[in-house]
Amino acid sequence: MSSSNPKSDKRFVYQEFGNGSSPALERAVERGIQDLPPNQQNVRVQATRAGRKGKTVTIITGFQTKPENLAALLKQLKTQCGTGGTVKENEIEIQGDHKQKILEILIKLGYKAKISGG
Repeated sequence: MSSSNPKSDKRFVYQEFGNGSSPALERAVERGIQDLPPNQQNVRVQATRAGRKGKTVTIITGFQTKPENLAALLKQLKTQCGTGGTVKENEIEIQGDHKQKILEILIKLGYKAKISGG
């Protein structure tokens, strides 16, 4: 009773949204990433130690751009601050407390940036 058709070997008990590679889903994902120019982005700069074993990290949130642009901005900020950093979930994290320096850099690049928190 086994069939030679490979598609019939895949037995789905329940599948809500088709096979997962529909063009409509791909377009929805693309629409989720808006690539706005810097002067239309409201970013927040804040220093925090929460969940980092006492190490201070400067977090920059509110970006509405592609990951490639974030990576380029991260590289520039790391160079200017002389420290390490990473991109996590559309946020940039820079090691150390560099709120004021990062704020000045972002404003020079045309972002609408503000310091958030105490």
